[in-house]
Amino acid sequence: MPLSEHEQRLFEQIERSLAEDPKFASAVRASDPRFHARRRLLVAAGVVIVGLALLVYGAVIKTPPLAVAGFVVMLAALGFGVQSHRRAQSPDLHVVGGTTTRRRPRGRAGRRPSILDRMEDRWRQRPEGHR
Repeated sequence: MPLSEHEQRLFEQIERSLAEDPKFASAVRASDPRFHARRRLLVAAGVVIVGLALLVYGAVIKTPPLAVAGFVVMLAALGFGVQSHRRAQSPDLHVVGGTTTRRRPRGRAGRRPSILDRMEDRWRQRPEGHR
């Protein structure tokens, strides 16, 4: 149901007043789940660098336990980073005032569409004359 002209003007006025409020903008940004996912990704990248440094340092001073610990830290941080990246790409994360696009649902059971799913989609979308 479309809004009346009066409702549209009120809505635009509210939007402008909210956009000009820096306190509101920072509150919305702080509650944005993608912001937190991005921050976790940056923390994971920093820990990967620390783990790599431990690995190299342990190898240079010939201390295998330190090198192994660095590798384990690096591997754990990589796993955490991949998990954070997947969460950041999740379609259920929304921005309150952003311009998000609706994503089409992924393949079966919420996973990435397989080659068979993509081939089925192409088969259904082909022109009528080619059947």
